Amino acid sequence: MRERLHCRSSSHPIGAIWAVTKPAVSLFKNILWSIYGVRQNMPALLFLSSIRPGRRLAATGLIVGLVVTGLTGCAAGPDFQSPAAPQAARYTATSVADRTASAPTEFGAAQRLVEGLPIETQWWRSLGSYALDGLVNEALLASPTLANIRANLRQAQELLAAKAGSTHYPQLDLALGSQRQQMSPSSQGLSGDVRQFSLYNASVGAHYTLDLAGGNRRALEALAARVDYRRFELNAARLTLVGNMATAAITRARLAAQSDATTAILHAQDEQLRLAHERVRIGQASPDEALSLRTQAEQTRAGLPALRKQLQQTDHLLAVLAGRAPGTGGVPSFTLADFTLPVELPLVVPSELVRRRPDIQAAEALLRAANADYGVAVAKLYPQITLSADLGSQALTAGALFGAGSAVWGLVAQLTQPLFNPGLPAEKRAALAAFDAAAANYQSVVLESLRNVADTLRAVESDAQTLTALAVADSAAQASLQSIERQFRLGAASYLQLLIAQQQVQQIRIDMVAAQAQRLADSVALFQALGGGVR
Repeated sequence: MRERLHCRSSSHPIGAIWAVTKPAVSLFKNILWSIYGVRQNMPALLFLSSIRPGRRLAATGLIVGLVVTGLTGCAAGPDFQSPAAPQAARYTATSVADRTASAPTEFGAAQRLVEGLPIETQWWRSLGSYALDGLVNEALLASPTLANIRANLRQAQELLAAKAGSTHYPQLDLALGSQRQQMSPSSQGLSGDVRQFSLYNASVGAHYTLDLAGGNRRALEALAARVDYRRFELNAARLTLVGNMATAAITRARLAAQSDATTAILHAQDEQLRLAHERVRIGQASPDEALSLRTQAEQTRAGLPALRKQLQQTDHLLAVLAGRAPGTGGVPSFTLADFTLPVELPLVVPSELVRRRPDIQAAEALLRAANADYGVAVAKLYPQITLSADLGSQALTAGALFGAGSAVWGLVAQLTQPLFNPGLPAEKRAALAAFDAAAANYQSVVLESLRNVADTLRAVESDAQTLTALAVADSAAQASLQSIERQFRLGAASYLQLLIAQQQVQQIRIDMVAAQAQRLADSVALFQALGGGVR
């Protein structure tokens, strides 16, 4: 980056301010020629001397105003340009099927990836759970995380308003004062006694700093970008909150179903163990067989507390996400039957993703803020003009404060140009380093977002295939169980064989439940990876 003044019409080096002000001076000369009779070919820096003294002050004010007007559209540092969108045509190295595998079971329907499919703002409603809809609505209102970010957004908005108010308009101050003084005439080279007197004053002052180099405008740009950052941060927090709640609700449904299936398996194993003990008692089985079955049953029994713990922890998570204390209860008892698998899933091209995901938009806002901060640092290297005016009254008594002859006034114009301040160039370099860091952060966020979508698309494809294979295994286990049941009724199969077949069905059921829940979770993850519904 180069430190330049960027104006609305063109870019001009700060060292060539005359190139900016020359049109204003030419216009001024034309006005003076028509009003005061100044020759048009008179040198621009000498024509003031030809004006009568009574009009010279007004003419000086006019040219200063025109010069300032000529510089009003300029701002230090480069204007921000949005980063280019990703050029990749797809998210994965190899194409992803636009239709997933299907299975003849719950949540086994084929899902279609539809490019350009609109994403509803309340995308979680596509899961078909009224209980989840209600809990999400509660969370969006009561979540302390969102309340924190909303407060940060309001703070950023008020900081922008404060800066705009202090830079767009002159500052007015009212001063009232009273003082008692003792003065010695000798301090002025006079003889005599000391004198005591009171002095009362009342005044109104106005001061304004001209934004010649555009530092204030760049500062406002930075604050506006941080407002946008907080707004996108809020959108990202909403998206994360809803995604976490939907995933937690699905997880709770999975854990409940797996707990039921595990309990059924344990019941079958306890029954097998009882039969084994009976066979040992009558001498048809060895004690080792009973010990082996007991080991299996206790291992299964040990898994139940872990499932219940995860189930309770998920309930606690759902309560906290909804803005409740974990001990208040009232969290819906989600089951897989409460959900519906979306048969159509949205898909956007990578170049569109950067305009949808709030985390990418937030990273771009930080990049815009860093660019503006660099402009602020550059502007500090150039002249600043401050104008001040005071109008008031001063008197020796309060009663004479606004009387005749008590009026006082003052006008001050001050130009300040840093000559030697090693800290300012270092500040500029630091701002440039911050911009480079923000640019790298933006690139990292974009790449992670692309990876997130790629991983989710592969999960949608692969987990559908997993459920298809498990559906085949479940069908085979169910057919085997039905065969064993027929044989048992006819006396051709033992009760132990029946228990083993039932246990096998329940074990596959546990895997089926996990695969079904994963397909729902993959759908949630894809909505979340694509940025949800644009607010």
